Amino acid sequence: QVQLVESGGGLVQAGGSLRLSCAASGIIFSSNDMGWYRQAPGKQRELVATITSGGSTYYKDPVKGRFTISRDNAKNTVYLQMNSLKPEDTAVYYCNLGTATSGRQYPVGSWGQGTQVTVSS
Repeated sequence: QVQLVESGGGLVQAGGSLRLSCAASGIIFSSNDMGWYRQAPGKQRELVATITSGGSTYYKDPVKGRFTISRDNAKNTVYLQMNSLKPEDTAVYYCNLGTATSGRQYPVGSWGQGTQVTVSS
């Protein structure tokens, strides 16, 4: 069965950086598109960035130029490097697998527990 484990969150001041990791198991990782999502308090979960199995990336406008998604197929891990963090980036961050196309992803895995990112002003 698919298991996704997010880590790397924490408390950081505005302007700071964090690097999130998502370790996947139970899948042929290299064949799957991956995505990062976030859910702020009282809001719906939203897509942040995607990376295809071929390495093509996509970013939602609020994070474009600040966040970088990458993957290490040898480690079955997808990363999200977050720079120039803002208080509005505060959320629980999740990863998932599924076809990524035209700025959307169709998540097919079970959601993990996520990792909390808190950005103080």
